[in-house]
Amino acid sequence: MVALLAILILLSANNGVESRKAKVTDYFEYSAISCRAYGASLTDFGGVGDGTTSNTKAFQAAIKHLSQYSSRGGSQLFVPPGKWLTGSFNLSSHFTLFLHKDAVLLASQDESEWPLVEPLPSYGRGRDTEGGRFSSLIFGTNLTDVIITGGNGTIDGQGEVWWEKFHKGELKYTRPYLIEILYSNKLQISNLTLVNSPSWNVHPVYSSNVVVQGITILAPVRSPNTDGINPDSCTNTRIEDCYIVSGDDCVAVKSGWDEYGIAFGMPTKQLVIRRLTCISPTSAVIALGSEMSGGIQDVRAEDIVAIDSESGVRIKTAIGRGGFVKDIFVRGMTMKTMKWAFWMTGNYGSHPDNNYDPNAIPVIQNINYRDMVAENVTMAARLEGIPGDPFTGICISNVTIELAKTAKKLLWNCTDIAGISSAVKPQPCDLLPDQGPEKIAACVFPEDTLPIDDVKVQTCSYRRKYL
Repeated sequence: MVALLAILILLSANNGVESRKAKVTDYFEYSAISCRAYGASLTDFGGVGDGTTSNTKAFQAAIKHLSQYSSRGGSQLFVPPGKWLTGSFNLSSHFTLFLHKDAVLLASQDESEWPLVEPLPSYGRGRDTEGGRFSSLIFGTNLTDVIITGGNGTIDGQGEVWWEKFHKGELKYTRPYLIEILYSNKLQISNLTLVNSPSWNVHPVYSSNVVVQGITILAPVRSPNTDGINPDSCTNTRIEDCYIVSGDDCVAVKSGWDEYGIAFGMPTKQLVIRRLTCISPTSAVIALGSEMSGGIQDVRAEDIVAIDSESGVRIKTAIGRGGFVKDIFVRGMTMKTMKWAFWMTGNYGSHPDNNYDPNAIPVIQNINYRDMVAENVTMAARLEGIPGDPFTGICISNVTIELAKTAKKLLWNCTDIAGISSAVKPQPCDLLPDQGPEKIAACVFPEDTLPIDDVKVQTCSYRRKYL
């Protein structure tokens, strides 16, 4: 009787296991600008999440297969929990890449898994070296409606080997980025953690209608050129709710380099940056340039927190850049432990080659900073225009800067600029004459909205049943 009872219990337990297996599903909901009709898991294409097996071919096969649904409601690729080693792979249109919260993409350190691509036409060469560059880990060009998102899953660039090669001068080609999308429209990058990128982290370029939201970016603060988010020759872009610790600029707004950027002629414009927290001891929280030869116009930044950073807002340009930086509006910035609150320079001398036009003078005008507080600041501002071609229309109002105990004796260093100030402490330089407290609203911030703010997300879902 006891033996029979044991057998019955065992059979019951086995039936329960089989029943549960039949009902196990991957199901989740997420916010996205587009939902998809079809879905698959990386494991369906031979993916192995053990941290050592290369999944480059699995990603490539999965995306190639799913691309057939681009005109039939689109598709999504689910990356489940695990450590997924991979080299570079290309995305397709009407496609979502979703990383589970416990999924980690590990970038391969094998150079053979990083195809070479041509230099960007607006740069004329790679940023690290002349000639070509390695494709980014996640790459795409000429796409429509692409989403890279997750439950705060991680993309680990394993960049240390690349940083060492850079410092030793051993690179034959420019280092890869983590995410780079070219010539595309309707792009969302959201709810991910990016760590240890070989170089720049997020680089949308020659693209429009871009949303970057809820991204955490972490890099050692002395790692070379690990910029956070670099909108480059893009129109209608929104960057919001991001946390960035960087070895370079947290957000670097760009549009091409010297004669190549001038010839390409594609500005970055209609850019919104809001609710950003940044730590960057050697660089800026928001940088405009230095590669700005196609122009930068209509940038609106607000509700920014800067901690232990070199400068809050920095404009970087030089003779030979050409182009323009104009209609820049920043408000509601809080800065804690800064070298400079504001920094502008017209002598940022890095050039791609010696063929730049010495008569290509950049135009810097209508720069507005208002409603800011700063503490433990070494120097209020370093504002240096170009002799004979000053930066004009600079307006700073309702700004209070509390100086560090080791502050410089010269609090404002101003040359070749023109503008006004109102209710600014400590008192600005003579080139920014005080208009009195009644002019506190002199520095405008646009009240209209940009088209990118009309882009809304919806609730999407993914379900995969294991039988």
